[in-house]
Amino acid sequence: MYEIVNKKILNPTVTLMEISAPKVAKKAEPGQFIILRTDENGERIPLTVADFDREKGTVTIIFQVVGGTTEKLNHMEIGEALHDFVGPLGRATHTEGLKKVAIVGGGVGCAIAYPVAKKLHSLGCEVHSVVGFRNNDLVILKDEFDAVSDKVVLMTDDGSAGEKGLVTDALKALIESGEKYDEVITIGPLVMMKFVCALTKKYEIKTVASMNPIMIDGTGMCGGCRLSVGGKTVFACVDGPEFDGHLIDFDEAISRSDMYRGFERKKHEDTCNLFKKGDKLNG
Repeated sequence: MYEIVNKKILNPTVTLMEISAPKVAKKAEPGQFIILRTDENGERIPLTVADFDREKGTVTIIFQVVGGTTEKLNHMEIGEALHDFVGPLGRATHTEGLKKVAIVGGGVGCAIAYPVAKKLHSLGCEVHSVVGFRNNDLVILKDEFDAVSDKVVLMTDDGSAGEKGLVTDALKALIESGEKYDEVITIGPLVMMKFVCALTKKYEIKTVASMNPIMIDGTGMCGGCRLSVGGKTVFACVDGPEFDGHLIDFDEAISRSDMYRGFERKKHEDTCNLFKKGDKLNG
């Protein structure tokens, strides 16, 4: 069993949990993910490693409440334990040898972007972080990005925090001001990553995109995370989750991802109703 040792509500729909998992913490690297189950009959879901502490033996996860399992997870408290917490899985982000990188994160994707920025910073890389949210109420990890970045640009759709506009506006301004990046790493909503990659392709800047948003079972067996990269079929969970952003067929990935939204909403509503009734949750 994997005890919840810390819990923090980051915004109305996003929660941080620190889990006691020494074996996972020992080997975890930025870009990788874990598979968890809340209880014996629970659904298996993949969540990206948001941070880890090898000395304490803990792994931090940050999740958005969108479906039934994340609703159940959000109701768990410090001292309770997850039934399963397996990992680290997936390929770690390539960080060696990079001298100057732009990290572009959107929404809850910033939870995945942060450990990458942290690792690059620890290696002496110059890190410019561009993070975007719909509004000030949804901003997460601002202080954390400040601590590991040489430059941070905060963007919000409505201008209620940072600058008004999209992350692509900020990235374009940085590039056109003369910033030269070895690589751009983008993590966030699929549509956001699509336009980040379209922008960097114009400037011929190598770009890596994390396809965590389309993962489902994390083993490659369900086929839900298959995508086309450079005309070849790959699976985000076993071949990635990071790929050359200029080769990803984002339109295909977005279309497949949209297929599950109705199911997620229904499971979330069903789970919320069970909690309201005070029923015991199983599965």
